[in-house]
Amino acid sequence: MTRRYSAFNLFREGLRGHTGWQPAWRSPDPKPAYDAVIIGGGGHGLATAYYLAKNHGMRNVAVIEKGWLGGGNTGRNTTTIRSNYFYPESVALYDFALKLYEGLGRELNYNIMFSQRGVVTVAHSEAEMEIAARIVNAMQINGTDAELLGPDAVFDKAPLLNRGPKARYPVFGGVWQGRAGVARHDAVAWGYARAADGFGVDIVQNCEVTGFIVENGRCAGVETSRGSIRAGAVGLAVAGHSGVLAAKAGFALPIQSYSLQAMVSEPVKPCLDTVVLYLGTGTYLFQSDKGEIVVGGGLDRVPSYAQRGNPPMQRTVLSGMLEMFPSFGQLKMLRQWAGNVDVVPDSSPIIGPSPLPGLFLNCGWGTGGFKSIPAGGWLMAHLIATGSHHEISRPFDLDRFATGRLVDEAAGSGIAH
Repeated sequence: MTRRYSAFNLFREGLRGHTGWQPAWRSPDPKPAYDAVIIGGGGHGLATAYYLAKNHGMRNVAVIEKGWLGGGNTGRNTTTIRSNYFYPESVALYDFALKLYEGLGRELNYNIMFSQRGVVTVAHSEAEMEIAARIVNAMQINGTDAELLGPDAVFDKAPLLNRGPKARYPVFGGVWQGRAGVARHDAVAWGYARAADGFGVDIVQNCEVTGFIVENGRCAGVETSRGSIRAGAVGLAVAGHSGVLAAKAGFALPIQSYSLQAMVSEPVKPCLDTVVLYLGTGTYLFQSDKGEIVVGGGLDRVPSYAQRGNPPMQRTVLSGMLEMFPSFGQLKMLRQWAGNVDVVPDSSPIIGPSPLPGLFLNCGWGTGGFKSIPAGGWLMAHLIATGSHHEISRPFDLDRFATGRLVDEAAGSGIAH
């Protein structure tokens, strides 16, 4: 059976009529016990299992997924990857993820379609340009790539941007990060699943966690719709439903869940080769490899677990797109959807031990979940395997809400949650 993807194997299987390919991952029944169980078969959960096996030699691991791989937030985002944050703790975290993304396709032997086409964040006034300069300075001091652009340089990046005399949000300049880009969200999940399965990790789909096994004040496993599963350690990576699972474990998290919606148009000829975000409207967009215009915006400001969004926010996002690109007024929108995001008070993630010993947290990423998948999985695997923080994850421990050492990126970089 052929497992490795290569030009030679593609040619050989072509001669065989493609009858020799091995399934990308197995569908085993859950075993009674594992060294570690990861709840959530999205990008972060699968990445955690992969790095537990690869970096720490833990092969007796299971990923428990309520639905199917890639059916949650991993398949419901807008796939942008960047590290243009303000605080050094955030830049270290997201730039670590970006560096892992840069070699991920080769590492996983799976084409994740990572395209470093750059992200330009556009400013619309002198005051916003001062903020942009502050963010660029912070990013450069913290060791990542950043450039302050004038208006002509912004128009060079995106020639169809609105430059009319009546533009509500005139272009004064912007922040450019050239290493940023997009990747194929399904491929990231499938690539990690295939690689984790290759190390012997059990990926158990259609298996809902209904409770936790607690013995002597410690988490000793999970109760599921397919029976009890004991575990030496349990990781929680269920973006959008972290608060629900935490309640089952007997504690509360400082999390509120919202819908974050996006839309995609019919495919059109190549007309936009970067990612553009307007500070004035909060709308951002890029063109997919198939030619579709992918559009996103801010949160639906009503707490919800619905995966559909609401019409008022759709109007806001689309009006932002038309302000940015009036020539897109004839586009036909084909699909609209929403994902659920966990938002915490300082708009930064939570990585660390939970109040229940033996249960570890990877949650609260807000709108930053997809771009952080490799780092979130890598750091959570380190935490589970060693029982202690990596220096990058330490500032994002849950205890910061007790000590007051918050990492407030909503104030620092103006992110949309």
